[in-house]
Amino acid sequence: MTLLLALLGLALLGLLIGLLIWYLLPRRFRGSQSVASAYDQWTQDQLLERLWGEHIHLGFYGQPPQQRDFRVAKQDFVDALACWGEIDQLPAGTKVLDVGCGIGGSSRRLAARYGFDVLGVSISPAQVERARQLTPAELSCRFQTMDALQLDLPDGCMDVVWTVECAPHIADKQGFANELLRVLKPGGQLVAADWNQRDDRRRAFSSIERWVLEQLRVQWAHPAFSSIASFRDNLEASSTPLEGLSTGDWSRETLPSWWESIWEGARRPGTMLSLGPRAVLKGLREIPTLVLMDWAFRGGLMQFGLFRATRCRH
Repeated sequence: MTLLLALLGLALLGLLIGLLIWYLLPRRFRGSQSVASAYDQWTQDQLLERLWGEHIHLGFYGQPPQQRDFRVAKQDFVDALACWGEIDQLPAGTKVLDVGCGIGGSSRRLAARYGFDVLGVSISPAQVERARQLTPAELSCRFQTMDALQLDLPDGCMDVVWTVECAPHIADKQGFANELLRVLKPGGQLVAADWNQRDDRRRAFSSIERWVLEQLRVQWAHPAFSSIASFRDNLEASSTPLEGLSTGDWSRETLPSWWESIWEGARRPGTMLSLGPRAVLKGLREIPTLVLMDWAFRGGLMQFGLFRATRCRH
């Protein structure tokens, strides 16, 4: 009993220290380099990869949500989005650009399952290097460091542009939409999925909601969130003509991901401890943001938006 109380006391102390770090040392967006730096650190300390696996994005649990393995749900997300985005039947060799590729989990899945020729890009050099290390030589999948607002690619070079959970890190939402569509071939398909705030043009945010949104921005280097409607407006305002533009909402289908992200630490205590005290504290400091994300998505303040469109052929 004495040992149990001591362990509980240490856990509570660690949580309080993590909460203090979370409050006093936010990760504010200070330009694109602050995003690159944050993801370089997350990659180099291996915390996200060791706990979440190769997919640094939410999982897909269906509707109503089904109980499933956390890492399997992340892989299922890629397949479900490929189906929703109507690219799962495209032929092998289709050229796909994965914007905000992380350490390459989605890129490798698209290459391995569908035979696509995938280029993954990230603003984080550490992510790109790790993605290369994790990718088998036989996969048609490569990675480069690029800024999503200045893609070092020619106009109309991609059959598919795919992006997941990237836009919240970008201040210029219209510029982001323009660049995604610029590199898309005529007849090519855009598939995007992202965290979006509720459209406040219909209902203003309360003071509590404004505080929560501020924390969700400053803790993970986000300058601002779009609403589903406002990012659709960005796509429509682009000079690239589109057809078949449609949106979806997977807030419920992805909702279990937030608490599952926390439980992974509890399920893998050896992983946490093996990375050292600093990684343990870093894991603890992420818990408040994950809890706020769950609250925001559960109550409709945040939504998981989907976007698909085809670039007109003429």
